[in-house]
Amino acid sequence: MHIDHWPVTTAAAAFRSVDGTVDSAGHTDHVFELASLTKPLFSFALLVAIEEGSIGLDDTPIEAGLPPGVTVRHLLAHASGLGPEVSDPAIAAASKRIYSNHGFEVLGRHLQAATGMTAGDYLLAGVCEPLGLSDTRLVGSPAHGAVASTNDLVRFVGELQAPTLIDPSTLTEATSPQFPELVGVLPGYGRQDPNPWGLGFELKGTKTPHWTSAHNSPETFGHFGRAGTMFWVDPIAGRACVALADRPFGPWASAAWPILSEEALLT
Repeated sequence: MHIDHWPVTTAAAAFRSVDGTVDSAGHTDHVFELASLTKPLFSFALLVAIEEGSIGLDDTPIEAGLPPGVTVRHLLAHASGLGPEVSDPAIAAASKRIYSNHGFEVLGRHLQAATGMTAGDYLLAGVCEPLGLSDTRLVGSPAHGAVASTNDLVRFVGELQAPTLIDPSTLTEATSPQFPELVGVLPGYGRQDPNPWGLGFELKGTKTPHWTSAHNSPETFGHFGRAGTMFWVDPIAGRACVALADRPFGPWASAAWPILSEEALLT
């Protein structure tokens, strides 16, 4: 795999076909910091909570400083109007796609208020234990506080290819554009018009430049993290890719990830 040439100390990658076949390389049992790759894991836990009836997409979290009318759906789709961090100013909801760590921390508090469980405990009970993700844990922010191994994330993307913990229709909704007309900045890649996002999952759509391959379908969904971590699922190709490294995101990743993604599609 292309990771042999990456300018990192430790890395691992895996490709998974929809039939369950896995090809992997590197330190697949090494536990890496995920940074923002935490968000889709926590979002999936929220989807479990939504199906259980603990929270709803139309809930309005009770918290000071939120723009009027903000719902769980807005927050998951980075359409709440909240700034990236708690100290940043807010704008009207559903007016621009603003990638917001603050929004995911609001979601964590909303889940805890509804269930009495922290984001980390709910992720553990609702997702990690049922899927056997023994290396995955969330301590701190549901925006960027998780760690996991490549082996665990291969199991997670397998769940995204054929869900067992949620109804397939729920995953279809989560990987469909929410507020599809919104323009915004894709971190590391600049302004995108439009900048499609699902419920916690970034959607490729027609974005360019992008961190996946030019041959990934527009239906590809996933996420990447500032720690040098990424995964995607391409439902048209029937393939998924996971890559974790110990070097922060930068030009090396912008160059390496599309090459790895192309390899994942062709292998």
